[in-house]
Order: sequence, then C-alpha cells, then structure tokens
Amino acid sequence: MQATSCFRQQLLSAIPRVRRYAHSLVMEGSTADDLVQTTLERALSHWHQFDQRRDIVVWLLSIAHNAHRDTQRRGMRLLIVDPQVLQAQQDQQHSDPGADVGLRMDLLAALQHLTPEQREPLLLVTVEDLSYAECAEVLHIPIGTVMSRISRARAALRILLDGRPAATVHALHRVV
Repeated sequence: MQATSCFRQQLLSAIPRVRRYAHSLVMEGSTADDLVQTTLERALSHWHQFDQRRDIVVWLLSIAHNAHRDTQRRGMRLLIVDPQVLQAQQDQQHSDPGADVGLRMDLLAALQHLTPEQREPLLLVTVEDLSYAECAEVLHIPIGTVMSRISRARAALRILLDGRPAATVHALHRVV
C-alpha cells in the first residue's frame, strides 16, 4: 500500500511537466488536456509496470509521446479532406510570412514551423531539462538522432527568429 501511495505522490508532482509537454506537442489547450488525461489514465492503469528506479517524469513523457502518436495515426486513417480545402490550406501554409522585413516571429510561431520530429526533442531537452539519453528513451530513437534533430531545430529557429522566411526553413529540412 505504501508503494501505491508513493507512486501517486510522484505522479501528482509530475503533472505540471506532463501538461507542459502535452501543450508543446499539440499546441492547443483542450487537445493537450485530453492528452494529459490519457497519459494519466494509462499510467494509473499500468502503475504496477513502473520501475521505481526510473524517473517517473521520463516514464510519463514516454506515455504521453506514445499516446500522441497513437492519436495521430488514428487521425490519419480517418482523415477525409476535400481536395479544394486541402489546396487552400497548403497555399496558406506556403505563403511568405517574411515578406515584411520588419516582421519578427515570436518563439511560439517559430516552433510551429518546426517538424514534430525536431520540435519534440528540442522541447524535451531545453524545456523539460531531460538529458539526451532520457529524451532518446522517451522518443524511442537513438541518442545520435536526438542530437541531430536538436541541432537542426536550433538552426531552423535561428533562421526563423532572424526574420527570414519560413521557406528557408523548409529548404533546410530538405537539405539536412
């Protein structure tokens, strides 16, 4: 019974970090709250699988990451889009926000231009203060891949925050 109480206390103290990571993954409040709830439900239903020697935050962030990927995969199977709507969305995404030289993007807008593969490890390491090894564990990728993705994300952020057009970043994604 004491192990269960300890687990619950650790779980409660980790919720703010799980919420922050969920918000960085989905960039939308209610969807992030749903992801946090899913994460906590999964953690509670599998609490007996948690290894007390591990950091509970890393375990929870891994669950959140996997739940987010599950939702994305499910959404991709169910997505039916009108071709005209899709074309309009693509045209809007490829418009040149850097045409106004005086315009400077804020960090949130710049982060949204990163691919999820770059944004996720960057935020886990810089905001959640995970080590590269812990980040690799959460994302289920090699540590070298974490390092590479963070390096590309930082380069892309520098470009975006310097006021250069997002198209420059998209070219960087293709080159690197």
